[in-house]
Amino acid sequence: MPHHLNRIAEDLVKAKLENYWPGFELVAYALYDKRNVYLFNHPKFSNNPQCAYQILKWDVQFTGDTIIIYEEYPTAIVNMESYEEYEDLYSILVHELFHGYQYIKDEKRFPDEMMGITYPLSKENVELRNQERTNLYRALLENNIMKKEQYLNAFIALREKRADMIEEYLTYEKLIETIEGPAWYVELRAYSEKSPLDYHSVLKKYAQQLINKCESTSSIRRSCYSSGLFMCLLLEEHSPGWMESFFDIEDTLYDLLKQQSGDYMEYSIADVTISPETEEVVNFAIEKRTKAFEEFNKQAGIHLYIEGEITAKSFDPMNIIPLEDRLLHKSFIKVRMNNEDFLIQQPVIAHVDNRIQNINKLHLILEKRPIENMDSLTIDGVGEIKGRYKKQENMLHVLIP
Repeated sequence: MPHHLNRIAEDLVKAKLENYWPGFELVAYALYDKRNVYLFNHPKFSNNPQCAYQILKWDVQFTGDTIIIYEEYPTAIVNMESYEEYEDLYSILVHELFHGYQYIKDEKRFPDEMMGITYPLSKENVELRNQERTNLYRALLENNIMKKEQYLNAFIALREKRADMIEEYLTYEKLIETIEGPAWYVELRAYSEKSPLDYHSVLKKYAQQLINKCESTSSIRRSCYSSGLFMCLLLEEHSPGWMESFFDIEDTLYDLLKQQSGDYMEYSIADVTISPETEEVVNFAIEKRTKAFEEFNKQAGIHLYIEGEITAKSFDPMNIIPLEDRLLHKSFIKVRMNNEDFLIQQPVIAHVDNRIQNINKLHLILEKRPIENMDSLTIDGVGEIKGRYKKQENMLHVLIP
């Protein structure tokens, strides 16, 4: 039995959560491994006060680190096998619990995930965005009040310039920041509390995604977590108590921070000069995507193509790599085919049509040859896919009706 379970239960008390965020309420949560799920604080099992948690057999509902609706109740789930140190496990769980808190607070400021998949890698936007992130970083770490204000105003001026260029995509960034920034904020607070590192070292650890230009350009969605976190920390400096009414307003984190700024207009940017570094990071981002698809195709195994009307039901937007009309789902995807749901827990390429949910072809690489039936293939770990199929060397093509 995992040795952190009782410690987790002792640490996740309401008083401690409210130190991270005022009013932070605890939803259900589950830690799991390949065999078992250890479920805490779920109303379905509240009639057993003698036991801190309920032990369930693992099933496919418990995949990834996320928030799910389990037995009609929001439940934060974390894979224990992904974390060796207690501070990592604990802080990630606090992060996911905050998403549960957002659920019960009826948070509605969610982005259109398709905007992240189709996000343009224009050099002008990348140049301004990386300058912007540098100024946001400096604004938090600067101790001189006048310089801090200058960095903050420069950050806002750069963002306003980008708003003129990519308005709908910037809205996507702001909404990701608003959803994930606070979750990263409570995660940082929890990690700092448990970690042997001093606060400044913890802050630098969490800042890496903000200031690493290659990574922030390659992973737009994930990079918004750190910019959202730093906005939370700046709001804490400029407007103590800002969290009290956060769920009662429609403003994004950026809107709130902009309200705290001075005259950013004097920093307005006329022309954009593309630096050699920006040229490099854009090329790096494109090459990184291309390489991911090439490495997928080089894998040994049986290449299975499933074609027809397929609908994506759930996926991990953090682990999707886009390239033209294809999406590489690195961790998992749940799809509907022939009025049945299938969970594919391995890398898979989805060919999409206009929307991320509309798939016309899936490409998997299998270790085991499927069982061939009269009008279907049975795939290990996935299930029985009904449809006409044909074989060609180490390839299988299935056409679903």
